[in-house]
Amino acid sequence: MKNLMYIILAFWFWSAGSIAFAQDVSFPYGDFDQWVVREIHESGIIGGETKLLYEVGPTDTIVGNIAYENRGGSPWANSNVMAKVAGIVKTNVSVYPERRGDGWCARMETRMESVKVFGLIDIEVVAAGSVFLGTIHEPIRGTKNPQSMLLSGIPFTKKPKALKFDYKVTVMPQNERIRSTGFSRKTTVPGQDSVAVVLLLQKRWEDSEGNVYSKRVGTMVQRYSESSNGWVNGAQYEILYGDIRARKEYRDYMRIQVEERYTTNSKGESVPIKEIGWADSSDTPTHMVLQFVSSHGGAYIGSVGNKFWIDNVSLVY
Repeated sequence: MKNLMYIILAFWFWSAGSIAFAQDVSFPYGDFDQWVVREIHESGIIGGETKLLYEVGPTDTIVGNIAYENRGGSPWANSNVMAKVAGIVKTNVSVYPERRGDGWCARMETRMESVKVFGLIDIEVVAAGSVFLGTIHEPIRGTKNPQSMLLSGIPFTKKPKALKFDYKVTVMPQNERIRSTGFSRKTTVPGQDSVAVVLLLQKRWEDSEGNVYSKRVGTMVQRYSESSNGWVNGAQYEILYGDIRARKEYRDYMRIQVEERYTTNSKGESVPIKEIGWADSSDTPTHMVLQFVSSHGGAYIGSVGNKFWIDNVSLVY
């Protein structure tokens, strides 16, 4: 009887531990049920319209051309921005709140943003929708090196098992994408567009000159190249630790330094994060990068019409 009790107790503790290991931890505002609405008045020379920009954060409305800073402890930023170049105020809107059941979700779109001066089309820019952990340095002062205007990632020292979220996607089927920066002619880029999710756990450090370096502790990159059949609830993707190049899940787009991301160093300067290699799987991260985006090819490249809906973002432990 005593041995049986030990077995029962051992099984109970093992079960309790298993339940705890499988717990989901939601991100603040990761249900996308609260949004800040910003009313921005664009300059008269480009039409003088009032545009609504949406930010993930505590429910509020901000009226006026005010640079935005994350509110209410929200870790989220997105590609909705106010630019002020040579005194001209212009906005970009490619992320929207959308009703879902009794709450809300986030919708990202890849679209063509046009700037009209005195009623004439001056420039057209491909703008992908993106929701990510971090902040944006507003107002944007130009189109050169847009990544430098972002603070990518947040401090983070845990090692979750997986990322979990609800999603719906619409992906354009053509086998080429548009590249349009607004300052050169439109061109096409070979290859079909995809919507993408990128989660990187990085171990960062800064040298005496303010340069920021990192090694990759954990990796999760998921791309969708086909439209979904409605909502997919509770999708779960494993985070892979250490050097994953020999694993069957590895893809070339998971490689080190796929694109240059920026952060703010201890001197208050925007500097690139120089990702220089793979960390050991036992290392502890210092930061998490997490981005959802409606086109995977980087700034000013994408297929107009792509859409990416997300909801209920959490980490699985």
